[in-house]
Amino acid sequence: MLTLATWNVNSIRTRLDHLGTWLETHPVDVLCLQETKVTDEQFPQAPWEALGYHCYISGQKAYNGVALLSRSPLTEVSRGFSPVLGSDGVGDLDDQKRVITAKLGDLRILNLYVPNGSSVDSDKYSYKLRWLATLRDYLATLLATETQIHICGDFNIAPGDRDIHDPQGKGNHVMATEPERQALQQILDLGFTDTFRQFTAEGGHFSWWDYRAGSFPRNKGWRIDHHYLSPPLADRARSCTIDAEPRYWEKPSDHAPVLLTLDKP
Repeated sequence: MLTLATWNVNSIRTRLDHLGTWLETHPVDVLCLQETKVTDEQFPQAPWEALGYHCYISGQKAYNGVALLSRSPLTEVSRGFSPVLGSDGVGDLDDQKRVITAKLGDLRILNLYVPNGSSVDSDKYSYKLRWLATLRDYLATLLATETQIHICGDFNIAPGDRDIHDPQGKGNHVMATEPERQALQQILDLGFTDTFRQFTAEGGHFSWWDYRAGSFPRNKGWRIDHHYLSPPLADRARSCTIDAEPRYWEKPSDHAPVLLTLDKP
């Protein structure tokens, strides 16, 4: 089996101990991290290299940032949309470090930190929709030459009402608005499967809980961290689960890791 995980760690330097403890008990083949919040020069590589991981990073100071930790060397590593779409078609969208991709054999792994959007009346919300439209173009271009594509990360979108603890009145709440969901659906319509939903149909399963108002003990969460697979890979999926245990730890990330297992080709 091949095991891949996605985890928004909300500052890798703050979660060093958490991440180390988790990897010792969950030695995944590839870990996709979001919100590392550190420049490439200051990314703490040594702890993961000591555990047998190769590190591939794209970061910036204090905000955003994505990384791939892989037990096997990865190839064709690129960062941002520009390597596929060209800088003219991407504009300022690569200024924020939100996209890293690489190949493990024939498997294309795409790790994303989708913009939050802040509020529906903000410039950040318009930016999010533009970013998602560009992601769709990026994926459509990749699919013209590749078939084995795995997308994961913090999407900052709950795909449906069952992915929110209480969807009542959330229609104008960022992460649940119709334009965001439509933008995500247009990406899935390229042929991608929501792998968690291959195995779990019911609601009540979440990957993010606000730090405020006792949201985690009350399980008032959202499922916004996802694994999506192209058709050949969806047939190889064997499980997709959320590991909420790290959310119980002292000073945790507000997100939980989500694990995916695939049959090896």
